[in-house]
Amino acid sequence: MNKSVLDKDYDKIVLGFDPGTQIMGYGLIGCVGNKYEMITLGIINLKSYDNHALKLSKIHERSLAIIDMFNPDEVALEEPFFGKNVQSMLKLGRAQGVAMAAALHRGLPIFEYSPKKVKQSITGNGNATKEQVAGMLKSLLKFSELPKFLDATDAVAVALCHCYNTGNKDFENNKKYISWNSFIKENEKRVKK
Repeated sequence: MNKSVLDKDYDKIVLGFDPGTQIMGYGLIGCVGNKYEMITLGIINLKSYDNHALKLSKIHERSLAIIDMFNPDEVALEEPFFGKNVQSMLKLGRAQGVAMAAALHRGLPIFEYSPKKVKQSITGNGNATKEQVAGMLKSLLKFSELPKFLDATDAVAVALCHCYNTGNKDFENNKKYISWNSFIKENEKRVKK
């Protein structure tokens, strides 16, 4: 069992990330049986940095700091979606990879979920808007105010999606990596040699 900063016992704590290179969301969910509680949510604001490498460095630093502060048991990330802008997708993939590296550096198992799966798990609609996801989370997790940046609630949604789907062997797109070797083995085409 894990203790949060709130001194509450949880069966596990899940850290969710919504990768981004301008605003990156994070959210933590505490699980006790099939009951879920939001521990915290927030953003990593990268808008003031104009250098992409510096943004990646800040993502790594802040991800490690969040992991060290809350000591999660597992990390869930939203997969980059395939859009029309290849450069944007590449940058999002790098942000995701840096957050993955931070989790793997701390020995945490990581899981990836498609945006459609996250929305489906939270709202029942794989095409839900950010506002609909945030509204459903507000109702499910009983928090009073929505944050200014919905990237934070998107990260909570990823964490809650993982909580809902943990242990379901038939769940599609539930990818678990416990080391760099397991990630590389499952993603040989994505890794240049």
